[in-house]
Amino acid sequence: MDGSVAWLVTVVGCLVGVAGVVVAVVALGRARRRPKQAGPGDPFRDTDADALRGDPRKLKPGDIVEIRQVSYAVRGSVHLVEGAWSWAEHLLDTVDGAKRWLSVEEDPDLELVLWEAEPGATVTPGAPTLDFAGRRYAWEESGQARYSATGSTGLDPSGTVRYHDYRAQGGARLAFEAYGEAGWEVARGERLHRSEVMVYPQGGPEQVS
Repeated sequence: MDGSVAWLVTVVGCLVGVAGVVVAVVALGRARRRPKQAGPGDPFRDTDADALRGDPRKLKPGDIVEIRQVSYAVRGSVHLVEGAWSWAEHLLDTVDGAKRWLSVEEDPDLELVLWEAEPGATVTPGAPTLDFAGRRYAWEESGQARYSATGSTGLDPSGTVRYHDYRAQGGARLAFEAYGEAGWEVARGERLHRSEVMVYPQGGPEQVS
């Protein structure tokens, strides 16, 4: 009897051990398949301004944006990605046909820049400093990004863009962009204060939850 009991205890112990291993393997598999939690949002994001003035991060073709008391229609949008970084540029148009670009970027704070094209510029990028229109600009950054375009932008639906960004004292910007195999396009930019921009989404104001 003692031998039989000992054998039974050994068998039960082995079964318990095997069951424990199986449970551990199943739990590990479930843990690996569990979706990653989204990272925390910016704790300093000005959600009150987004609620009162609209969220520039959500601009899309057809929306209306008011900048310094001038109303523009969003004709098209370009969304750009470079590595883990992304930003957007929106083509704006007034009733008089004046066109501007609005760039929207978080770096990490929200940065809004109003751009005006300089089609007659002959300056080219690459030098550490550039003199243009009475200002001296210093090189800030350059690179190449992938883009996707929606609405009326004059661009292919997707592709790549090379860029060089310069900045002058006081925050004035000078940008060079070359989409695909096209040549350099030059634009001057001016940073906007958040209070200077009001967004009217297509279909009316967004509902605040």
